[in-house]
Amino acid sequence: MKGIQPSSTLNVLGLAKELERHGKKVIHMEVGEPDFDTPTHIKKAAEEALARGMTKYTSSLGMPELREAIAEHLKTKGIDTEMKNVIVTPGAKHAIFCAMAAALDPGDEVVIPSPCWTYEAMVRIVGGKPVFVKTARKNGFKLEVEEVQKVLTPKTKMLLLNYPNNPTGAVMEGDELRPIVDLAVDRKLWVISDEIYDSLVYKGKHASLLSFPEMVGRTVYINGFSKVYSMTGWRLGYAVAPAELVAEMNKIQQASTSCPASFVQSAGVAALRGPQDFTEKMRREFQKRRDEIVKGLNSIDGVDCPKPGGAFYVFPSIEKLNIPSLEFCEVLLRKADVAAVPGSGFGPYGEGHVRFSYATSMENIKEVVKKIKEVVGDLRTRK
Repeated sequence: MKGIQPSSTLNVLGLAKELERHGKKVIHMEVGEPDFDTPTHIKKAAEEALARGMTKYTSSLGMPELREAIAEHLKTKGIDTEMKNVIVTPGAKHAIFCAMAAALDPGDEVVIPSPCWTYEAMVRIVGGKPVFVKTARKNGFKLEVEEVQKVLTPKTKMLLLNYPNNPTGAVMEGDELRPIVDLAVDRKLWVISDEIYDSLVYKGKHASLLSFPEMVGRTVYINGFSKVYSMTGWRLGYAVAPAELVAEMNKIQQASTSCPASFVQSAGVAALRGPQDFTEKMRREFQKRRDEIVKGLNSIDGVDCPKPGGAFYVFPSIEKLNIPSLEFCEVLLRKADVAAVPGSGFGPYGEGHVRFSYATSMENIKEVVKKIKEVVGDLRTRK
């Protein structure tokens, strides 16, 4: 356990909550959580499920009705799958964990593009070895197959993709994924494709790994309800994988969480089969906020912020400020009451950057830009 680092995001959140407890008004830019309320018809479905007594265990794979609804919903995205290939989990994180625990043996290597979300801890917990490859700003933080080829060894078992990406917002289209697909097939690699932000794309077009027929037998597709329906606290996610692997993942679920809450699963059915206009409305609003924060951050001397193609994060470079990202975030929180996540928490190639979530109000974004400008001015004066 000493080799497993805690979540930087949750660490910052904890410190911010402590400051709030002492009367500080903190602007939260650290947590990847839509500020929209869960749509009313979804909440009502959960209430009705509770009223009719849905308070018991379900199948560990998830309610058949929900698994069918997921398979139907994925067809609208061009993904053809069946209920037998779906497992429902308490959050997308748990789906990833189950997949790793089922597919990896001790010492197996998992290639992870960095900057990246905190997948490293999961890999280490199940006895695997994370191997990071760099994605560069000059290439829009997109994965290049040549970088993957450099780190492949006989122990390489899995490749982990996350597009649209957290923290960079990078989006990879079909032609950009093709070389990766060919490599995975050639080297017989498992691929976990975390596509939790697939509904939040502003530039380019999201391409699912499952849209490539040859990847169906070696891909674990990950998605959930947290981002697309603003249901972070409901803890509901799912994976799509070959039926044989789903059966093994189910063993992990049976031995750990049993199943997601039954009434939450009913809400998931309502989310998938109900009106979908909420998602597009949220996407359009996030795009406006993205444009505002990118413009604001780029107006600050020493800050360089690329415009992300998806998700709801910006990942500006602060290298010109000559300050470690953790120290910068600590100063920002204590001096300006703004919570952000240091780039050092996103793998070995995240340092020199800071992640801000723009899943907050336009008013907060404008206020944060002012506060950052003041903090950067003070830092430059001191130097």
